[in-house]
Amino acid sequence: MTTPSSTPTSGRTPDSSRPTVVVVGAGFAGLTAARELENAGIDVRIFEARDRIGGRAWTDARLGGHQLEMGATWVHWMQPFVWTEITRYGQEIYPSPDIDQAYWIGDGVVHEGTEHDLDVALTALQERIFEGSRDFFPYPHDPLHVLHDPSTPVELRERFIAADRGGVLDCLRNGEYTQEQIDLADAYWSAGYQGSTATASPLMAKHWASLSDHRSSLMDEQTLRFKLVDGMRGLYEAVASDLAADITLNTAVIEVRHDATSSSVVLADGTVVTADAVVVTVPIGALKNITFVPDLGAEQRALVTDGTNSTGFKIWIKVAGHRSVIAGAPGEHPISLLRSEYFLEDEDATILVGFGSDHTAIDLDDVASAQKAVDVWDAGLAVLDCGGHDWVADRWSGQTWATLRSGQFFEGWKSFHTKRTRLRFAGADFAKGWNGVVVDGAIETGITTARGIIDDLTTPARHAG
Repeated sequence: MTTPSSTPTSGRTPDSSRPTVVVVGAGFAGLTAARELENAGIDVRIFEARDRIGGRAWTDARLGGHQLEMGATWVHWMQPFVWTEITRYGQEIYPSPDIDQAYWIGDGVVHEGTEHDLDVALTALQERIFEGSRDFFPYPHDPLHVLHDPSTPVELRERFIAADRGGVLDCLRNGEYTQEQIDLADAYWSAGYQGSTATASPLMAKHWASLSDHRSSLMDEQTLRFKLVDGMRGLYEAVASDLAADITLNTAVIEVRHDATSSSVVLADGTVVTADAVVVTVPIGALKNITFVPDLGAEQRALVTDGTNSTGFKIWIKVAGHRSVIAGAPGEHPISLLRSEYFLEDEDATILVGFGSDHTAIDLDDVASAQKAVDVWDAGLAVLDCGGHDWVADRWSGQTWATLRSGQFFEGWKSFHTKRTRLRFAGADFAKGWNGVVVDGAIETGITTARGIIDDLTTPARHAG
């Protein structure tokens, strides 16, 4: 595998007797799709707008040279697609640390306790938020099953569609819960949805619950507990090393042309590259950078125009001393969730990871901005350094992970599963399983999308199915 930065010449790969597929993007979806296609004897060309591979998974040296994840971080053996890759490439995992002290803001007051106290307080709220998940998602990796199954009762179908409306915390605003409890749930889901809980589709939280055996403790373990010893870089570079195709970096695709039997892409310098099919792995937030000919469908265009609920950020903060803490604050605060991740004994410091719902509410690289954000807990955290990547402001992502707004679970992402032409989409944003939030969904779609194209190119009569 090579990664030249120069723009290639137009045309197909040298062996014109074999089908050719262009993959747009070299994140996990693009890399796994390319590997699957190559294994089926298809020539692949990969174009990546960034100067690196990995997409929204990016292991980078920050805060004094420490290898930190700017994007995707946690993995788990109950995430089937990423765990297969971890096993395939001999990667190892290790846990995030246990926490000694918890702080949370509720009804304007800072509360203190243990992490267990926080978990107990949150569990009852999560059970209410997850209500209906067993009925709605009997098959978690087929999230629209109840709509497609003709035996689904009309009442259940109507409840499912209704559950995609409103905000994720609406179920708590019925007089049964205190403002402290609502604020606690708001802290959790402002971080989880990476955006306002008022506009966050309630169905997405229920779907995450179904992928976690409907248990909040397991959902936390899957999404916040285990990291890769060699970082995400160890995994995405391992996948890339299995490819024969060149990965052309610093090369943006600005147009995709597609019909029932062929496709082509136009690069930023005007070069046209023809192929039998195109796989676009660009996040929803960056699809506006590409012109599609013919245009996307109405439902797809609406999702691209409206964007997802992902307007937030991830920040790494180094503080003085050994501080084993977790902290939560409702979404009006810059940081909604903060927890210790690395204890630096040689520096007498701790690196914490934080998440918030509004990327404009904090300067990720400014110590004073981070200090002001953590001071809300009055926990004596002295910020030494901080850093992160603003994915929402990044032209090639336009968002963090893709969480869905009210109405988008039913009407948005599924429209990108269309197979009417030789244009296909892959990426965590379009996954049926772990949609948006973790690498597992990206790998899922890379594999399934590639298998669909292989079927098209080897059995042409079925390609319109």
